[in-house]
Amino acid sequence: MAKPTQKKSKPKKKKPPQRSLRQRLRRIFWRSVSGVFLFTVAIVVLFAVFNPPTNFYMISEGRRLGSINQTWVPMERIAPVMARSAVAAEDANYCYHWGFDLAAIKLAIADGSSRGASTISQQTVKNVFLWHGRVWLRKAMETALTPLVEALWSKRRILEVYLNIAEFDEGVFGVEAAAQHYFGVTAADLSASQSARLAAVLPSPKSRSASKPGAYVKKRAAQVRDGAATISRDGRAACFES
Repeated sequence: MAKPTQKKSKPKKKKPPQRSLRQRLRRIFWRSVSGVFLFTVAIVVLFAVFNPPTNFYMISEGRRLGSINQTWVPMERIAPVMARSAVAAEDANYCYHWGFDLAAIKLAIADGSSRGASTISQQTVKNVFLWHGRVWLRKAMETALTPLVEALWSKRRILEVYLNIAEFDEGVFGVEAAAQHYFGVTAADLSASQSARLAAVLPSPKSRSASKPGAYVKKRAAQVRDGAATISRDGRAACFES
């Protein structure tokens, strides 16, 4: 009589080693960081092509004032002298840096002030993605985002966005709305003098007027007009006019 065959027992699968709580938290943290980074890159890439609909400051001002005035226009419908004036006033070495003007930063540190150290790229990042206010967290985020925007946007695109979201008077955002508000013309028809005055009210539009300039704005506008002509001659406007 044949002996009954014995069933071979299957080898037990080894359970994967359980991760400690610390390892699980670390994994969750890095996955979150990666997710935030990829989302941020996606938004930056999106705004390289599509215009940002609004920002935190505009929303805040809209609630406070009831409404704001902004009309978006492409770079082709902004007078070239206006673009040069903004650069001359706010960031004369705009075409020569990658988001941070190290020479201006060193000078500001030596003077014990942050005035003049913020580039157009940094201001654009702050206005589009962040909020206003002297908070270290915001400044750290601005510092991290600026090279990313510089890498994914052209200089012309950065300046285009800046000119469309900069505040030129209380509740007046963008150069098109500012041109009509102050001078009754479109951004494309701004003269050299008008452009210089608009640039001269930055970065304190609530206390300065382009249509009724005080002594400071007149003096500053003259400097800006000369600066705009200079950067046109020496090639410092090439990165956004080409």
